[in-house]
Amino acid sequence: MVSRVLGFIRDIVIAKTFGTTVAADVFFVAFKIPNLFRRLFAEGAFSQAFIPVLTESKANGDKVKVVDYIGATAGVLSLALFFVVAFGVLTAPVFIALFAPGFTQDLEKWELATLMLRITFPYLMFISITALFGSVLNTYGRFTIPALTPALLNVAMIGAALYLAPLLKQPIVALGIGVLVGGILQFFIQLIAVIRLGIFRRITFNFFHPGVRQTLRLMGPAIFGVSVAQINLMIDTLIASFLETGSISWLYYSDRLVEFPLGVFGIALATVVLPSLAQSHTQGQPQNFSATLDWALRLVLLISLPAATALAFLAEPILSALFQYGVMTERDVMMAGQSLIAYSCGLTAFIMVKILAPGFYAKQDTRTPVRIGVIAMGVNVILNLALVGLFAHAGLALATSLAAFINAGLLLKALIVNGSYRPGRGWATYILKVSIATGVMCLVLLALSETQATWT
Repeated sequence: MVSRVLGFIRDIVIAKTFGTTVAADVFFVAFKIPNLFRRLFAEGAFSQAFIPVLTESKANGDKVKVVDYIGATAGVLSLALFFVVAFGVLTAPVFIALFAPGFTQDLEKWELATLMLRITFPYLMFISITALFGSVLNTYGRFTIPALTPALLNVAMIGAALYLAPLLKQPIVALGIGVLVGGILQFFIQLIAVIRLGIFRRITFNFFHPGVRQTLRLMGPAIFGVSVAQINLMIDTLIASFLETGSISWLYYSDRLVEFPLGVFGIALATVVLPSLAQSHTQGQPQNFSATLDWALRLVLLISLPAATALAFLAEPILSALFQYGVMTERDVMMAGQSLIAYSCGLTAFIMVKILAPGFYAKQDTRTPVRIGVIAMGVNVILNLALVGLFAHAGLALATSLAAFINAGLLLKALIVNGSYRPGRGWATYILKVSIATGVMCLVLLALSETQATWT
């Protein structure tokens, strides 16, 4: 929660200082690219493959083997990331042309984006190793430090925007430096934590370690499967780079508001659920496995439905209260509000995917989510092309939401068909109760909206 609050403060500072200018659009693209790879090498594919193997190794009770596995995994991952980062820095202009081709039409924008990406790309290496250490700590029941360290990124970016930006010829470059410094700080904090826990001593480059080979085998398909949402967002950015200046920033600010409940509840819930599911599977307890999924899905509905409705109803007031300072204009708020409403429609599906995908990875099944992910991404591309002409940037957000429902629905169906999940009793009554409560909330919000002209 601390990190999320600081994240909002960070975005307020960015909005006040840079608004939805060309520089802001450039930074958001340069920040999204390493974050996409972070999902591939860190929180997404890697953790989904690493945690079940680590849980299995831990259950065997041999601490020496666990330490060897963690050290070998850290070494192999570090080496792979070194080459990825080096390649990314050297070919930064190509990455910009691929992920934001609209920028190539403006040489100054393209060059600035290239510079920013070269600064932010090394962040990938530090944050990915940090995610490895975080997965280890979570598996051993140490949730506090992994939950708090992301706050360091926000602190570094806030400090860079407030104190470093005024000193630079190109102030936006300060944000890129802040990202890199934040990644380094997170890395060292988590490194100290795993060393103190006594389960990490040194990295090794044992590519033939059986645990590493099993992790890599699971990670291959998972790279795509758990990163569908991020790939969809990058497709949105690619298309948005051809739209008017500010479109990328409008999508960013609205996505950040949706990320708040997604991060506070969705990702946090998934972080707790995956080790529990992996343990239930390892111990041969299918009833506990299904019960955990059922409990998590009920909680998802209870949290996401009211949150999504409130975000849609109060889109512009919330954006205005948080971001309409400095160079952020009323029109920017209105345009970001359109995409926020569209993203809000998919909040329930976004969180469901975070919960349902671990149901497969806990059983070391990476193929099913990949197949479903391919379908969802194809739907997203088709909807993007169909809706962008009608609703501009908001059409991109709506396409992402609709594709997420396809993804979540197919994942749920697959879990039921393969017998991993059996819905508990009382779902119809539960849905009715949550819907009625959300409806009452809507009436209250509607009444309040008539008496509150503005939040600024």
